[in-house]
Amino acid sequence: MPVYRLNPGEISFPNPTLAREDGLLAVGGDLCVERLLLAYTHGIFPWYEPGEEILWWCPKERFVIFPEEIHISRSMKKYIQKHEFSFMINRDFADTMHRCRIKREFREGTWISDEMEEAYGRLNREGYAMSLEVSEDGCLAGGLYGVSIGRCFFGESMFSEKENGSKMALIFLAGLMREKGGLMIDCQFHTPHLESMGGRYISWEEYDRMIQEGLA
Repeated sequence: MPVYRLNPGEISFPNPTLAREDGLLAVGGDLCVERLLLAYTHGIFPWYEPGEEILWWCPKERFVIFPEEIHISRSMKKYIQKHEFSFMINRDFADTMHRCRIKREFREGTWISDEMEEAYGRLNREGYAMSLEVSEDGCLAGGLYGVSIGRCFFGESMFSEKENGSKMALIFLAGLMREKGGLMIDCQFHTPHLESMGGRYISWEEYDRMIQEGLA
């Protein structure tokens, strides 16, 4: 299937089902709030190398975590009992996103560019992006950020300052979503870490139904 080129002056996307087998749907456009909201509410997200054109993705299979299925291992439960944790929402969105960036930048590289930080900062100020941070024994341990629309959370990245910091942030997010009637945490891509926390693949059809229900 062809990759569609977006018109910068028009806020639109091709039908998500037209994405290639690898998930790539379109190229170009911009990261304005309106375009990002249109993308996420249709299962589309940007992911590209800094300095290159914006690439928009919509994988046909989706890797998600259902809040009620979050997995807490036996060793993690013991770890939780030994420490005192506190959790914060939007403690400092810009700082959390930047920590996610620098933790990756010097290991495997990152897609989180200056342009991305500015764009998601605008989403946060508009109330559509959220960060969640965890403190362990009084010190910042980790956090995550993503896009929060309706009853769905579209995860972007996580960081750890301590061994289990990102895991604790994800556990708290799942608990918060259970309390608030949240439907799913969209992980975008599979990782062994997320699979160990309860992530699994669902079909595009099921994913699309959940977005529609979550936004209703």
